[in-house]
Parts: sequence; C-alpha cells; structure tokens
Amino acid sequence: MKRILLCLSWLLLLMSFTNCIDAQRTKAVPAIIFDTDMGPDYDDLGAIAVLYALEARKECKVLATLSSNGHPAIAPTIELLNRYFNRGEVPVGIAGPTAPAFTHKSGWNEALIQRFAPELRSKQYPYAVEIYRRILSQQPDRSVTIVTVGFLSNINDLLHSEPDTYSKLSGVDLVKKKVKQWVAMAADFPQGREFNVYKDTTAAYQALALWPQDVPIVFSGFDIGSRIRTGKRLAEQFPQTPIGMGYAINFSAVPEKGNGRQSWDQTAVLCAVRTPEKYFYVIGPGKIEVSKDGSNIWNPNANANHFFLVHKYPYAQIENLLEELMMYQPSAKL
Repeated sequence: MKRILLCLSWLLLLMSFTNCIDAQRTKAVPAIIFDTDMGPDYDDLGAIAVLYALEARKECKVLATLSSNGHPAIAPTIELLNRYFNRGEVPVGIAGPTAPAFTHKSGWNEALIQRFAPELRSKQYPYAVEIYRRILSQQPDRSVTIVTVGFLSNINDLLHSEPDTYSKLSGVDLVKKKVKQWVAMAADFPQGREFNVYKDTTAAYQALALWPQDVPIVFSGFDIGSRIRTGKRLAEQFPQTPIGMGYAINFSAVPEKGNGRQSWDQTAVLCAVRTPEKYFYVIGPGKIEVSKDGSNIWNPNANANHFFLVHKYPYAQIENLLEELMMYQPSAKL
C-alpha cells in the first residue's frame, strides 16, 4: 500500500510539474492586438500575413484586429483577410469619427472586397475602443502586446476612455494593468516627420503623452522598413490569394523596384512576437517627443521607457526572413 501511495504521489507531482511547464509555455506566447490602417499603403497586407504565419507556428495568439483608418472599406478588408487565414472569428473594430479616412489610389481594398467578400460592404462593426476595452479586461495582467502599424487614433481613444461595463478602470489604468508592451511602426529616428504620426498628429501627440511610463514602447521607425523590400515573390506566385492579389494590384498601379514594396509594418509585427534583439539593435531607454506639427525627436537624456530599432544585419537577411513568413499559405479557400 505504501508503495502504491508513493507511486501516486510521484505521479501527481509529475502531473503538477508538467501542468506548470505547459502554463509557462502558454504564458510565454504573446497575445496580440493588431491595430492597422490597412489602406493608404499595402505593407499592412504583408504585416497581417507575417502575423498569422507566426500564429500558425504557435508563436503568438491574435486577440483582435482593429482599423485605425475610418474609411468604410478597411474593416471589411481586415475581416476577409482574417477569414482567409482561418481566423474569421477574430474581432474587427473601426476607428472613431475623427480618425483619418482614405485608401490607396490603386483601389486595392475595393478590389479585394469585390473578389472575396462583397457581402461585408454592408456589415456594421463596433468601434475599436470598445473592442480594446472588452479584450483587455478579459486578459491576465501585463499579458497583452499591442502592435500598431497605422495611425495612433485608436490608442488615443483607448487612453481617453472611461469606465464602462467591461472594466471599472480608466483607459490609462486599463493599459497599465493589462498591457505588457506596445510595438509601433511610427516616427523617424533620431528625428523626422513620419506618416503614421503626422496624419493624425493630435492622436499621436496625446497618445504618447498619456501612455503610462511603466509600459514600454518599442518603435520600428521609418528607416527600418524603408530599407527592406518584399512582396514580389508573393505577387508572382500567389496572385489568386488576397495577399498576393493586393500586392499585384499595387505593383501594377505603381511599379516598384527590386524585390517589391518597403516593409515598414512587417518589422513591427516581427518584433512584437519575437525578441527584437535577434534582428536589430534596440536603442534606449529614452523618450520620443512629438511636436504638434507631427514631427518627432529622440531624447536620450529622458527615460520614458521608449526604445527604437536600428539595423544590425544586411537588409537582404531580414527581407528573406519576412518574405518567407509572408509566403505562408493557409488551407482557406475563398
């Protein structure tokens, strides 16, 4: 009997240890809220492909996909891409009424909607700030990574949000409690004036002023993605898919050099999921200071828990890595 009890004790101990390891592994997988403008440019297509390729490898979990762009074609575009990657259940939210609202002159958003999901044109979506508050309130403390590859409109709305049925916390306190880090494709370093910041200057200025200092921000600035070109292989080999078709349409409208389009947004997603230091030097801590005209400077003498990326490897090395992830083909058939 003693031997049986001893064996049972060891079995229970082993099961407890295994459950602990599994819990640690689960906890280590980044939980991602993806916030994109998905329209004025098309590297967002590459970014969402990278995101879902990494999720397919069990490197992250996508919680929500939000539009920071107020144009009515953006949310349907995001949803049809979620469906393509077999994640049609992922919540989609729209930007508030003051956000920028426009798309690329190539008309790629409308073309994808017409081809893959015309029924989504009439669908009504909740505001992104509502989804932010609902999703964040449900997650463990300091567990969520927000990655923005567009305007900071939704982040600003979240930080200004007030207690509601989802949480008794203000937006700032909810971020402080639930968010592990924010990774943003934004700004230019050590100084400059970058699209995602100046197109909604008010949101960028206020969001960065309100963001809680104990939650770090990692910036993938303009210089990072501008040196990395991707998408050509995708457009040539998979033009029948939403991602490949989107790139092909834009390459036809505005021919690109070399391997394709600059890859600003993909770098932010990569560094939101994987350790940034594997691919780039990470500079900081310091503070990004945004002026009311949308320009920015880096202040290395102030510590706001801000960091930014600097190239470490030859550009082709990161190009190849991102292109391989972008080539991921799910089993979905639209």
